[in-house]
Amino acid sequence: MITDQDVRYVAALSRIHLREEEVDRLRKNLEDILRYIEKLNQLDVSAVEPTNHVLPLKNVLRPDDARPSLTQEEALSIAVEKSQGAFKVPKVIE
Repeated sequence: MITDQDVRYVAALSRIHLREEEVDRLRKNLEDILRYIEKLNQLDVSAVEPTNHVLPLKNVLRPDDARPSLTQEEALSIAVEKSQGAFKVPKVIE
């Protein structure tokens, strides 16, 4: 069903470095998973309503009330470096 080459390919995509002795064990695990999925595919779910979550969800939001906050000068007072009214940070993308 699944070859050692398949396992190595999936591992490479996942950036996982496998030792040779791990490949056979993981191949067996993946085959077990696929066999279980095949069992699930045989179930009759025609009477089951589709859902995106098993529990009812609702947003819990606090009121968006204006509160006192720092002024720009107060916030920039702790800056190591600032430029044109903003924090200046090292460039991280070249």
